Amino acid sequence: MLELKRLRDAPALVKDALLRRGWQDTRVVDEVLALDKQHRAHLTARQSLQARQNRAAQAIGRLMRQKDTNAAQAHIREQSRLKQEIKAADADLDRMQAALDALLLSIPNVPDASVPAGRAAKDNVVVHERGHRPQFAFKPQPHWVLTQTHQLVDFARGAKVAGAGFPFFVGDGARLQRALVQYFLASAQSAGYLEVQPPLVVGEASAHGTGQLPDKEGQMYRLLEDNLYLIPTAEVPLTNLYRGEILAETRLPIRLCGYTPCFRREAGSYGKDVRGLNRLHQFDKVEIVQITRPEDSGTVLEQMVQHAEVLLEQLELPYRRLLMCTGEMGFNQTKQYDLEVWSGGQARWLEVSSVSNFKAFQAHRLRLRYRPASGGKPRLAHTLNGSALALPRIVAALLENNQRADGTIQLPSILSRHAGIDGDWVIGAQAARDRRI
Repeated sequence: MLELKRLRDAPALVKDALLRRGWQDTRVVDEVLALDKQHRAHLTARQSLQARQNRAAQAIGRLMRQKDTNAAQAHIREQSRLKQEIKAADADLDRMQAALDALLLSIPNVPDASVPAGRAAKDNVVVHERGHRPQFAFKPQPHWVLTQTHQLVDFARGAKVAGAGFPFFVGDGARLQRALVQYFLASAQSAGYLEVQPPLVVGEASAHGTGQLPDKEGQMYRLLEDNLYLIPTAEVPLTNLYRGEILAETRLPIRLCGYTPCFRREAGSYGKDVRGLNRLHQFDKVEIVQITRPEDSGTVLEQMVQHAEVLLEQLELPYRRLLMCTGEMGFNQTKQYDLEVWSGGQARWLEVSSVSNFKAFQAHRLRLRYRPASGGKPRLAHTLNGSALALPRIVAALLENNQRADGTIQLPSILSRHAGIDGDWVIGAQAARDRRI
């Protein structure tokens, strides 16, 4: 949520930023400022009523001590009337504040000046591309064929048990998932991130704090009886860990990582681009989160995306980094990078990570502040997060890019160690062993 002071001080700049995002109607800024002016006028009037009530109370006390009860009664009646007026004023202020908050929640974050203007994916900027796309002397298979050939993922039984988008990972498929999680977590810990195992459900306040509500309620699974939400990413509980707190500046930056399943309804997602592992309702991911000082968040964003890139390089996956344009960024982001890997069996790029800087947008909603070491009032912190990494499309690309002419799949050596395998990990080399369930 944007700070109200920012809209008061620079409404024209905020309007221009919204236009860059593709918002043609910027009247919401004027509506906020008009309601804010009205709210402040009512607040001043309410404070005047409170001052009058305080003076009446003082007069009552003075007159009662003087035993002038007749004169005191007039002030008692005035105090009673003022009490009712203050109660009505408080109700009006609460309604105005709720309306003001609703308007502020509807305004997206302001894009960083370095973000390119644009409306669609074609306007995203490829910052760099690294690695060589695999070349095959045979027709490569997509992962949804490979997973069935080697009995790695059971989509049909997953659909039977829970519905489409909830597959079973079996045998080497489950082992690959586990190896990737261990590898991603170990890398994050080596980079100074504290591992946290968070809850998989959050309340409304937490979802509001990180901006999933009211923007993405249609994409979240809700437990109606308890009014809880299954997390769409570990970002939500990890960032909310410090909601409402004032941190010492010496504690910053705070670096957190967490492995969780992620749950997304992905309503309206159909077609060939969501086949197999490309789009799931439940998937595993390791998330990294940082809470920083405002002056550090730009540098930290670059460090976080580089951390994810190193993982891809060690997995020997060709990838590219995209700087997302204003129209392709999420509602909460001020700057966002996406990482995509080349998928040899599908011959296309697959997004595997999004790394974002929110600046103070989430912190304002979370009331997440820090106290400067030099003293003074607490300041809003900056928050950042990123996928490091999401598993499904990584698995898809690993299987597709590393398939061989004899039908086997040789995985990168770094995964053998995390899977507890001595030597090469070749899926399909022991085809005679029955691994079916």
